[in-house]
Amino acid sequence: MDFAVNFLIKSAIKYKKNKLIICMKLVFATNNANKIEEVKNLVSDNIQIISLNEAGFMGEIPEEFETLEKNSSQKAWYIYHLLGMNCFADDTGLEAEALNNAPGVYSARYSRIGNDTFSNLDLVEGNICKLLDNLKNSGNRRAKFRTVISLILEGKEYQFEGEVLGIILKEKRGNKGFGYDPVFLPDGYSKSFAEMDLKEKNSISHRYLAISKLVGFLNNL
Repeated sequence: MDFAVNFLIKSAIKYKKNKLIICMKLVFATNNANKIEEVKNLVSDNIQIISLNEAGFMGEIPEEFETLEKNSSQKAWYIYHLLGMNCFADDTGLEAEALNNAPGVYSARYSRIGNDTFSNLDLVEGNICKLLDNLKNSGNRRAKFRTVISLILEGKEYQFEGEVLGIILKEKRGNKGFGYDPVFLPDGYSKSFAEMDLKEKNSISHRYLAISKLVGFLNNL
């Protein structure tokens, strides 16, 4: 079966204003509602993003590597082989220069690694507290958010990367966004990610840059 026929079978077909539209179905290998909302706000109408729950997957996805590139690849291939559906996975990390690019691949569970000083806190709160504590005596607060996306399309892998540079604030600012957003101030801006509305954040975020490359690729198929 050639690529074009395979693509049509695995895509949704719909009509809009009496015009035939091929809607590509892509499983996003996550159940993180915030990530899914960000991506859905970025992709065009002819790309249907499906969460793992919507695809019928309720298990855990392995993340066994030390780099964003290898982790995103592992997650995407795992779901592709399990569900037999075109999919993509991302791995995102906050990398602080003074901490040798930590927390990096451990960003989502940073406070649960090593000492248990912050293990009594909510996971996200603990992660932020540990980061700020580890940087409290450092004069270098430079950091970057980095996202790597692995797309598996008909058995072939493609990777896309986005990054945004900035600094780690000394205290939280704002209540929007998620994760480390309250303590990340992107270069050239006076507001933290958590002080920006979704539209403003999406216009500059690491995930936006990576997704834009993904969408550009898909639009040129």
